[in-house]
Amino acid sequence: MSLSDAILPRLTALHPKVIDLSLDRMWRILAALGHPERKLPPVIHVAGTNGKGSVTAFVRAMLEAAGKTVHVYTSPHLVRFHERIRLGAPGGGQLISDSMLAALLEECEACNGGAPITVFEITTAAALLAFSRHPADYLVLEVGLGGRLDATNVVDPVVSVITMIDYDHREFLGDTLGQIAAEKAGIIKPGRPCVTGVQSEEALQVIEQTAARRGAPLIVAGQEWQAFEQHGRLVYQDMQGLLDLPLPRLNGRFQIDNAGLAIACMRTLDVPGVGEAEIGKGLLTASWPARLERLDGGPLTALLPQGSELWLDGGHNESAGRVLAASLAEIEERVSRPLILIWGMLRTKDPAAFIRPFAGLARRVITLAIPGEAAAEDPTVLAAIAAEQGIESEIASSLADALERAGSDADLAPRVLICGSLYLAGHVLAAHEGVVETGP
Repeated sequence: MSLSDAILPRLTALHPKVIDLSLDRMWRILAALGHPERKLPPVIHVAGTNGKGSVTAFVRAMLEAAGKTVHVYTSPHLVRFHERIRLGAPGGGQLISDSMLAALLEECEACNGGAPITVFEITTAAALLAFSRHPADYLVLEVGLGGRLDATNVVDPVVSVITMIDYDHREFLGDTLGQIAAEKAGIIKPGRPCVTGVQSEEALQVIEQTAARRGAPLIVAGQEWQAFEQHGRLVYQDMQGLLDLPLPRLNGRFQIDNAGLAIACMRTLDVPGVGEAEIGKGLLTASWPARLERLDGGPLTALLPQGSELWLDGGHNESAGRVLAASLAEIEERVSRPLILIWGMLRTKDPAAFIRPFAGLARRVITLAIPGEAAAEDPTVLAAIAAEQGIESEIASSLADALERAGSDADLAPRVLICGSLYLAGHVLAAHEGVVETGP
């Protein structure tokens, strides 16, 4: 067990609720720490339902292509807890060391004085403390949940970014797209520009109203900018002109929208040295694991017949299911293979909404419980839901069992997609890389 992992259970006892949206506890601890949120490099604040991580990865890659140093804060982690905090430095920076994170958490714990605080809040405070003490050119700060009351919403960003908004976390954010958008739009600050991705009419109306009330310039996809694929290239266009760029390294047509949003962010900031060449390099170098990622080599692929494909995606809501199924359909058009899903989800999600787009596309679904997750949905329930959608289903006892079942037809080299949860994706990556998972 790492040093930070030894501290986290103790911190969890301070406020056992995993999610409790409020800024009161953050303002209190930040004041005790000397307000590190006021000593940060220029902040790019990213909220939204899907695509936050990909947009963050593109923005970071574009800035680093111009020689900028970039701090990054993301959540959740996939394999190791300290993946959440990246300290900017020449050459791409590095993840915070476990010893540094442990020391920061202990410092925050002492300043907190035993008062109630969630693990995410105290981790965010530790991250802001680290970022305030280490010089960098920019900080890309990803919202954890929602926006208005998220622990990260204590900064004054140079630009706010809102990715596509859809249904997720309804128990915290609301039952309508308008209610959810109001929470996400809470990151918009007075006078600071906000760049938004493709939105439904209902969500966009709320974002526009919020921006107008706060006097924030709004740069909207489909109005002030657009991005699309043409002849194997990414074409981006706004009032400043047209860019002819390479397609993103990240797989999936949905990454065109995410890349366009990152470009719009860069064009809004007008960062010196970030031109067409740097933007193009960023598209080709951005990396974001478990987002339609193809896994090659390693012990997991060895469980499948030769010539098979193994893909991994951590998307876990209705819109993620739609774009993921559409991406697999496009891959199927290029190279036809039988598609088999290995599927696990949390009980807090909507499995029927996620799996529905795969009807008629997936040959069969193999369900499993997410290892080590108390909130994992029963694979028997998932199998029944898949069957209700007309997809043949079966249940596996483990990831290895699921892969062996997927490759059981020796005459086929299937395309296997492991999907449904970032927690499952983290377990898969740990098995693929042969490392030990960490964190709560």
